[in-house]
Amino acid sequence: MNILLWHVHGSWTTAFVHGRHHYLVPVTPDRGPYGLGRARTYPWPDTVTEIAPDQLPHTDVDLVILQRPEELDLAQQWLRRRPGHDLPAIYVEHNTPKDGNVPNSRHPMADRDDLLIAHVTGFNQLFWDTGSTRTTVVDHGIVPPRVDYSGELDRLAVVINEPVRRWRVTGTDLLPRFAEIAPLDVFGMKVAGLADALGLPPERVVSHDDVPQARMHEELARRRAYLHLCRWTSLGLSLIEAMAIGMPVVALATTEAVMAVPPGAGALATRTQTLLDAAERFIAEPELARQAGAVARTAARDRYGLDRFLADWDRLLEEEVCASR
Repeated sequence: MNILLWHVHGSWTTAFVHGRHHYLVPVTPDRGPYGLGRARTYPWPDTVTEIAPDQLPHTDVDLVILQRPEELDLAQQWLRRRPGHDLPAIYVEHNTPKDGNVPNSRHPMADRDDLLIAHVTGFNQLFWDTGSTRTTVVDHGIVPPRVDYSGELDRLAVVINEPVRRWRVTGTDLLPRFAEIAPLDVFGMKVAGLADALGLPPERVVSHDDVPQARMHEELARRRAYLHLCRWTSLGLSLIEAMAIGMPVVALATTEAVMAVPPGAGALATRTQTLLDAAERFIAEPELARQAGAVARTAARDRYGLDRFLADWDRLLEEEVCASR
């Protein structure tokens, strides 16, 4: 199939475009949010083609993947065809609701008969009110990291995008307590200046801004444990990637993390002190950390394997295309 989708979420898109289809990704001269084009810090296959908006009316497209509400109108404008009417459309919902009305959050694509909403977690499907719109869940999948855990550094790793802006959502306010146990290495987009924002010396919180994925995995593997302190995010793929590397996990028991982190893979709790105690144990006992990381690795690769993810998506794509004929 020829599938049109925007480059929005780098890790999810990286897994998705490893399928057997041809993927068309819009690109604009400014490479802005609706024309970012191919990823520069993730490895994408040659089956992903950049396409200018003015080429789309003359391009065969079998299905549209939508990920933001405004993409529905944008796709109609650029394709000169109506997604959901002239060609099938699937809306991928990556996020937990954040409208302040949880658990009565109304999805922007609620009560539609022209598309399907595919949630990336069961938690999202549970918490979004989608009315009469059809929904399904396709659990995350990852391209397996090519590094193995060593845990040689007595440091804790974190991956957060925009930790200063998102603050309590991503648990940024909790980081200082963990920085008392061991230095933190924080990877992600717009992490520069985090130590200043937290009022901590730079040697306790070291920022690694927008590091290419493969290099980030190499660095994560050297840290003793992985911190996942998000209060209200869907399910960070970096958490699954860290587990697949073999890192023990210290995670808040919120949203889909309770399904992703099995017993024995680290610590999962809503009490911060429980997580602080676990982080301290992993720093002090490298063999304990290694044992927990082995459990995490098996769980991540069994549940979030790329083959399962792509097979689930292939079934869904074929069903939607066949149903539209």
